[in-house]
Amino acid sequence: FSGACAGCGETPYVKLVTQLFGDRMLIANATGCSSIYGGSAPTCPYTTNAQGHGPAWANSLFEDNAEFGFGMNLAVNQRRAKLADNVRALINVEWCQPAIKEAGAEWLEKMDDAKGSEEAGKKLLAACKDGVDLSGTPYEEKWLAAGKTCDCDACKLANAVIADADLLTKKSIWIFGGDGWAYDIGFGGVDHVLAQNRDVNIFVFDTEVYSNTGGQASKASNIGQVAQFAAAGKETKKKSLAEIAMSYGYVYVAQIAMGANPAQTIKAIAEAEAYHGPSLIIGYAPCEMHSIKGGMMHCQDEMKKAVACGYWNLFRFNPDNLKEGKPAFILDSKAPAGGYQEFLMNEARYSRLTREFPERATELFERNEAAAKERYEHLLKLVELYK
Repeated sequence: FSGACAGCGETPYVKLVTQLFGDRMLIANATGCSSIYGGSAPTCPYTTNAQGHGPAWANSLFEDNAEFGFGMNLAVNQRRAKLADNVRALINVEWCQPAIKEAGAEWLEKMDDAKGSEEAGKKLLAACKDGVDLSGTPYEEKWLAAGKTCDCDACKLANAVIADADLLTKKSIWIFGGDGWAYDIGFGGVDHVLAQNRDVNIFVFDTEVYSNTGGQASKASNIGQVAQFAAAGKETKKKSLAEIAMSYGYVYVAQIAMGANPAQTIKAIAEAEAYHGPSLIIGYAPCEMHSIKGGMMHCQDEMKKAVACGYWNLFRFNPDNLKEGKPAFILDSKAPAGGYQEFLMNEARYSRLTREFPERATELFERNEAAAKERYEHLLKLVELYK
């Protein structure tokens, strides 16, 4: 279990992603709540499966985490490119065993496919370990046990493949962080990494506030929301990080809310990871700083209410669909069903403004709802645009 606040809206997303891809994941985690509950000594919420495989996790600075994760991607790609060179050289050696040639060719074909690279990699590793030298002596057991190694090209290359066996399965690179990082201080890095068109996945836990610093306003905070540095309610509307990313045209983008639609959440995460390019997932995450009536035991219910009233929208933008002649933009949430102001009043981050600045609260909350309606109408236009 994690050391997060009870009922935290972020941790279910982390758990889900690791359940899906944890045995081959590398995680770059921005400083913030997710780095604290993700890396506090002496406990660690991340774990391994029965085979001993689990996420490789590291925490970077608040402002450069996207670049940090991008560096992980570059390093893994460089090492796998070297491995691929060794495999190509191995299967082209005249006296290389047929089993190795066959397995090596299959791995080269499937090295960028998650499941395919894993299965082909197992075959190649087994074939290399069972290889023979020119005299017909199995080097893996007899020669190495005797402290000898065959010096032929095939055996040297096979040993190089064995040494880099951890790279045979395609890695899943994830960059984790909150909205304070992704919308604000680390936005330049997020934008730059998305623009590189490399196969990295960015997951933003959107609490609409700097949670780890006691609840400061961020560019993800909404109109009328009370937070540090916005004691009289935030004046401006929320930044549309999703649309900024969509404007590139080659970035997979999704907005999700687990409590509102678990199936859409899983579908979006799976599509993002399978997409051979940059992906951005923004997950709505109710926080202790929201002060939800009834407490954080209602976290998932609050997500459902947020989507039902139109406060938060669910959608996916998949550039691959354009190539297949399918709609690229899919709006997964229905038209707002009403109860918008009731939703705002269910959280003290909004309701407290009615007690301290009642007239201002009325004005800002009306603007908040109007902006939500305008946003939904805009999303409907995007559906038509990307048909």
